[in-house]
Amino acid sequence: MPTAPILPAGVLPAPAPPAPVLPAAERRQLGQALRKIVPRSAHAHWKPPATRRDPIDLLIESGRHRIASLLPIRYDRMRASPFGFFRGAAAILNADLADTPTTGLWVQACGDCHLANFGTFASPEGTPVFDVNDFDETLPAPFEWDLKRLAASFAVSAQTRNLGDRAARHLAAAAAQAYRRHMQQLVRLAPLDAWRSRVDVTDVIGGIAEAKLRDRELKRLHAAVEAGHAGYPKLIEKSNRQWRIKDKPPLIVPLSGQRDDTHEIVARTAFDSYKLSLPEERRILLDRYDLADVAFKVVGVGSVGTFCAIGLFVTRDDHTLLLQLKEAQTSALAPYAGPSVYRNQGQRVVVGQRIMQTLPDIFLGWTEDHGDDQQCYIRRLKDSRLALIGEDLAEGALSFHATLCGVTLARAHARSGDAARIAGYIGTSAAFESAIAGFAMAYAAQTQADWRLFLEAIKAGQIDASLV
Repeated sequence: MPTAPILPAGVLPAPAPPAPVLPAAERRQLGQALRKIVPRSAHAHWKPPATRRDPIDLLIESGRHRIASLLPIRYDRMRASPFGFFRGAAAILNADLADTPTTGLWVQACGDCHLANFGTFASPEGTPVFDVNDFDETLPAPFEWDLKRLAASFAVSAQTRNLGDRAARHLAAAAAQAYRRHMQQLVRLAPLDAWRSRVDVTDVIGGIAEAKLRDRELKRLHAAVEAGHAGYPKLIEKSNRQWRIKDKPPLIVPLSGQRDDTHEIVARTAFDSYKLSLPEERRILLDRYDLADVAFKVVGVGSVGTFCAIGLFVTRDDHTLLLQLKEAQTSALAPYAGPSVYRNQGQRVVVGQRIMQTLPDIFLGWTEDHGDDQQCYIRRLKDSRLALIGEDLAEGALSFHATLCGVTLARAHARSGDAARIAGYIGTSAAFESAIAGFAMAYAAQTQADWRLFLEAIKAGQIDASLV
């Protein structure tokens, strides 16, 4: 990934052309030299500038291109807690990060990097792996933006759970420390070995110190993997010889048979055009299934309000496959890191995921309907049973989860960024994670203040969070 020049906070150029490759030792030295321009301690501070935009205005603006009838669901989920607000406020934090000191060390960034956007899913071979699993905002950006957001998410989560400031700071520092240590390890690997490194969930759970939690999660993991072979019994059914997606309003609403079939036509057209983005061998595989049913689906917190559908594909022998279609809008990073080189926002998401994940979904692709400006990407529907494994780690072993997320983010960044320069900059002492933890605590306080403003905006009728 190209490296951008160092500029003051709030000034962020597009990445420069790649420089000739230097030995890792020399690139590490270049990273160390950056500390004289942007000291690691400079990352510790956050204070809202006088020119900071009103966070409620930013939030409302980010929802203008979403489905208006679904926005109350999004806002209702955000008002539940400061962490719920944090999950839906990527537009606010990205604007704030643009006003912080910048190293100029670019990577393919997640763009919405928080603890709930890491999780467990099945690799193409069916092996459970742990990785970043949300790429709606992905775009090249400075590495520390993702790390600051991740650390802040642990601080906010800890405070939301009433664990206290000491625990919040510890968790934020743990995520940054794991990132630093793993980046140092990756530098010593051959590029191919670093590229192929991954986080095996079985090994991860085996490393949990608490025996009762470890044994429980290993059993749940085995059960989830076995259940995965049985398909999606809670989501689909066969009735009168026809396969269909179960109706679970307002979160899942089948589109087939509706009086207004506009959304069904849009979804079916999108699933059909998406095949053009797949490599030929994967089109051959997908063509062994027929699209039997489509349904609208509400997902996540930050994604609520974007068009999302699931398609049920079935073979003549009743083998089933569920694919998820999600609308891809312009990245929330774009106003600060520059626009994507891809005109198609669905392609932007897919390329970013392929770069950051070790084992991306074989069905990843994007829609190519040039007559419609609603750009989408498609992937396999996440298995909620496997996803619960990651959620349980966050609930029962938060410190372990912070370390796991830090390691995973370092691996994802090293696939696109210059690991040696990043490692040289962050160093081997605790100075860097101490600074990141300082930012996390300061921004957790900012999140609390913004959340209270958000609740006041709901009471005043400026924002509609009613589900009636």
